[in-house]
Amino acid sequence: MDTQALVIRSYLYVPGYDERRIAKALDGEADAVVIDLEDAVAPDRKQEARRVTAEVVARPSDKPVFVRINSPSSGLAEDDVAAVTGPGLTGIRIPKTESAAQVRQVAAWLEGRPQLVAIVPLIESALGVERAWEIVAASGEVAAVAMGEADLRADLGVSVDEGLAYARSRCVNAARAAGRIAVQSVYPELRDTAGLRASTQRGRQLGFTGRSAIHPAQVTVINDSFVPSEEERARAEEVMAAYQSGLRDGSGTAVTSDGRFIDEAVVRSARIVLSLATRPHGGETG
Repeated sequence: MDTQALVIRSYLYVPGYDERRIAKALDGEADAVVIDLEDAVAPDRKQEARRVTAEVVARPSDKPVFVRINSPSSGLAEDDVAAVTGPGLTGIRIPKTESAAQVRQVAAWLEGRPQLVAIVPLIESALGVERAWEIVAASGEVAAVAMGEADLRADLGVSVDEGLAYARSRCVNAARAAGRIAVQSVYPELRDTAGLRASTQRGRQLGFTGRSAIHPAQVTVINDSFVPSEEERARAEEVMAAYQSGLRDGSGTAVTSDGRFIDEAVVRSARIVLSLATRPHGGETG
């Protein structure tokens, strides 16, 4: 799976049954939309949400569209996947992922589809955190790992943000070790813009490249927080120029003007920075 095309700053969740909110999200500032069939949908509306979502992804979209299916243990996941893999679908989010087998099962359900569908496991439990590496490495279709911290907080029994530091770093490390990207969890305090900005900036420093949102009002802050500075962009451009020069002259090595050795990990990081830097800014749609 080419993760470079999926370097996305903001992913806006919308309930799968709400056609008006889905349409508004697709026209809004979020880089990507996540249509939710799981937590945001009451049991008696699951079938309705699946039907509405299937109609949305039946049409190609200019914006990446992901669907969060119901959990693999719910008995609904396979039918969710079968219903929503239309030409407008970019990827499937698997909630409460706790094993590589769950990822491989979803990958099997996706086999034979006419278009490539990214898989994004959601890590939401202590067991999921401990198995983060095997989860992200379970299938070549895994493009990213995302975190769901509401359930994780409850599972860990932590009430302070510091209690999630290990889990966050472990998920980022697993994603990067597999050549994938990591997506930060939602920020639940809708009115706390300053807190959202500070939290997102800390997440970026930890290695996350994007964040999920639960309200359109959060999107601009998230987008702005993931825009690289001019200095970061310049460093990334220098890395790529030195790397391309090394390829052209056949030396197999590259060094920046200040003496930094460039390996594949440095190149991957530079590509992510440049992908974020070239996203539309200033309220444009992605």
